[in-house]
Amino acid sequence: MTLHHFHLKANWPGQRNDVGRIETGQLKTEVSIPPEMDGPGIGTNPDEMLLGAAATCYIITLAAMLERSGIEKESLTMDSEGIVDVTNGVFTYQAIIHRPKLVLKADASDQELARARKLTEKAESSCMITRAIQGNVRVELEARIQTAPE
Repeated sequence: MTLHHFHLKANWPGQRNDVGRIETGQLKTEVSIPPEMDGPGIGTNPDEMLLGAAATCYIITLAAMLERSGIEKESLTMDSEGIVDVTNGVFTYQAIIHRPKLVLKADASDQELARARKLTEKAESSCMITRAIQGNVRVELEARIQTAPE
């Protein structure tokens, strides 16, 4: 078994609406509560970071699966949305929706298109972050797959 360890340093010098700082690897940023939750909105926040972790895990997983399958892509882009519910003052991260757009090479076969569709769905269940939040945050996929114009 191989274990990978990741470390983060955090500094929070003040109260709820102050600004802190985190550092982990190449990520060094200020953090605060977002304005939607009555915070100062400086730097990033846990809601954006969870969305970012889920989105980057998914898109990297999909890219690796496409590469291993020998499916060449023209482009792979994605928009993701995080939905936080606030009921009676309790904040609950309800859902993450990934909307990847995969454009295969113009000469992609129907078989490659079908395989790409399956991989787009499989990448979500293969993503380590999705597995980590499973049962707590609903993850949805609204994928668009097409070939590039000739």
